[in-house]
Amino acid sequence: MQRLRSLRKSAGNAHGNASLAQEYALIRGASESLAEGLSPEDCTIQSMPDASPVKWHLAHTTWFFETFVLEPALAGYRIFHPYFRVLFNSYYNSVGDKHPRPERGMLSRPGFEEVLAYRGHVDAAMEGFLSSPTSTDARRRELIELGLNHEQQHQELVLTDLKHLLSRNPLLPAYREAPYRPGASLHSGLEWHRYPEGIRQIGREGDSFHFDNEGPRHRVFLNAYALADRLVTNGEYLRFIEDDGYRRPELWLSEGWENVRSLSWRAPLYWRKSEGGWRIFGLSGEHKLAANEPVCHVSYFEADAYARWAGARLPGEAEWESAAESVDRTGNFLEDDIFHPVAAPSSTAGPRQLFGDVWEWTSSTYGPYPGYRPAPGAVGEYNGKFMCNQYVLRGGSCATPRSHIRSSYRNFFPASARWQFSGIRLARDA
Repeated sequence: MQRLRSLRKSAGNAHGNASLAQEYALIRGASESLAEGLSPEDCTIQSMPDASPVKWHLAHTTWFFETFVLEPALAGYRIFHPYFRVLFNSYYNSVGDKHPRPERGMLSRPGFEEVLAYRGHVDAAMEGFLSSPTSTDARRRELIELGLNHEQQHQELVLTDLKHLLSRNPLLPAYREAPYRPGASLHSGLEWHRYPEGIRQIGREGDSFHFDNEGPRHRVFLNAYALADRLVTNGEYLRFIEDDGYRRPELWLSEGWENVRSLSWRAPLYWRKSEGGWRIFGLSGEHKLAANEPVCHVSYFEADAYARWAGARLPGEAEWESAAESVDRTGNFLEDDIFHPVAAPSSTAGPRQLFGDVWEWTSSTYGPYPGYRPAPGAVGEYNGKFMCNQYVLRGGSCATPRSHIRSSYRNFFPASARWQFSGIRLARDA
């Protein structure tokens, strides 16, 4: 990762196509570095329908550049393999057929080495394409920037999906022996940061890259509210469990209670109770549960039930964004090589951990902002068509690239999803 940080610094000093080419090399290299040390079998298996193999992520992000940039814009470009257009299409219906998502783990062919060759083929063509000062008009640059941000999303998915895969192995193998830092003990309970009522502006605008679902910027009215100064910890969540939180239907939304009963939820994903106490599985293997770390891998239903038990609520996404706009984007991200949420820093300035560590569930359903219009063409399928039956998460996680996150970023998942690095920040009416 030190090499990637150096590349990022040099990319920031370049301009125009040269800067874009360096950013392309940086992000593509970061994806492949995540697969270092993995076996071909590690990269091929799929542990559940919602997850994808590492090999598929590496191929799909390559498919994006071949399909949307090189084929339509580079004269004489030779596609690597005609059937890859189907195998590695994710959900772009307007592009054509796609391989069923639940069966991605059955693709023993192409092998991992052939996928790397596919990446090399596309990267060489993109390098030549970006070396021409006249090759990229504004629209093509936007597509390439979208493709790079799309690849950063899949870098996080490589880690979340791989974590789920390794957790299904009875050997509980480590992905990497990352530096595990339990952190200092908490000395006090939650503190609250209060925000007055009023009209606020949220959403992204301007020329800097952002996904279409982050805009348009618009006004919202917020009642006075308060945000907890840090994330909910494992120790605090454990008290919810010990108070029969998973056995009290009055704390749960109806669908959430059905999940508790039918799926036998008794604790967050990756928690295991042993004779010596609770243990937690992470990308560096299994460890004793650290009480001061942020609770992670909880569904929206669990976050909502905990908030109700604690006499609080989850923040709305407008409340979260309004508070986060003035906070520095610091935290524990993918580049830190920890791949695990860490305890809150001791500083008391501003709400802590708004960025990094865990994605924070909000009470907001994922829908369009006023005036939202999806982009034209196939890339218009990127966000808008998923604005149904999802909840918004904010802030990024320990698996999110630092350069990828911002206060306006809207992540979204179904309310029952638990394999993502998702956690809890409490809010309440002021």
